This record gives sequence, structure tokens and C-alpha cells, in this order.
Amino acid sequence: MSHPELLILRHGETTWNAENRMQGELNSPLTEKGLRDAARQRTILETCDLSGFVFLTSPQGRAFQTAGIALAGIADHIRTDDRLREIGVGDWSGRLRDELPMPPGKDPFMAQYEIAPNGEGFARLKQRCRAFLADLTGPAVLVTHGITSSMIRGLVVGEKAHASRTAHGGQGCVYHLKNGVQFLLE
Repeated sequence: MSHPELLILRHGETTWNAENRMQGELNSPLTEKGLRDAARQRTILETCDLSGFVFLTSPQGRAFQTAGIALAGIADHIRTDDRLREIGVGDWSGRLRDELPMPPGKDPFMAQYEIAPNGEGFARLKQRCRAFLADLTGPAVLVTHGITSSMIRGLVVGEKAHASRTAHGGQGCVYHLKNGVQFLLE
């Protein structure tokens, strides 16, 4: 399946990101670094030709605030789409990661999202992201979250989307997906 060209932004750093706390469906404010992350994304987007692009954001506060900064002066209209929200972590929302079980395996950090009691899990997130992508009719700039971004990128370009992890988890940069290839704009 082919997908339209996408530019994907993760929200800027939040207080809970800095504390290593699970956010999921809850929200915490952007830190000073998070505000700089969003401004950096705007600088990157200003170098791109965004003619014909639509601008979509998660309705969650941290993404919505990032969109307001990163797309200021660029987008005339920004729509929210609930399918861009972060993966739900159920009973673990607001909890410190260090207090939670660390499942064995190659990526215990990611496994925490799968085993969170009353959480959404990856299968439902994948279904939500597939439905979102199927509804896109043209190029888009998306402002979303770390795990949701990762899922969308994986669906569009495959496992190569996760070949190189970034130290910042995508905050302050832009993922450019075109013709089945992902580029990291920093």
C-alpha cells in the first residue's frame, strides 16, 4: 500500500518525559527544553515546501501546544484527530517507569506499553493508526507522540523506520516519509 508524503513531529519534552513518567492519555506541560524542541521543529519546517499539505495534530495538550509553536506562521488551519493521540497505558498513567515491572527481552521499555494493565496495547494502536493512514488523501504534517509516531512510521516504511534510535526520541526533529523511505530532518 502506498501512502502520501508525511512529515511527522513528536511533541516537545514534557515535565513527565523529564521525570521518566508514563503519560499515555494524561498530560503534563512542555518544559523549557520542550518549547525549544517545538521552535526547532518550526525552523526545520520553514525550509520545506508544504504546498498542498494538511496539518493534523493529536488533541492531547502536549501535542496541541507543540503544533501551535511548530506550525506558527506555517499552517493556516490545524485540525485535531483523536487517532493521533498517544497509546493508552491504563493503570500506569502518571507512574514512574522505575516503579513498574521491566519485562525481560530485547526492549523492556517498549514491552511496558504492551503489558500496562487496562492499557491500549500495540494491536489496538496499530488498528487505529492503519485507519488514520487509510483516510489520508494527500500529504500531511502530523504532530503526535513517541509511540504513535513510531507505529505510523513502521506502518509506512516498515521495520527500517526503527533501525536507528535517536537519543531524543524524535523531540525537536522531523521525520520525513516519502516513497517508502524515512529521512530524519534535524
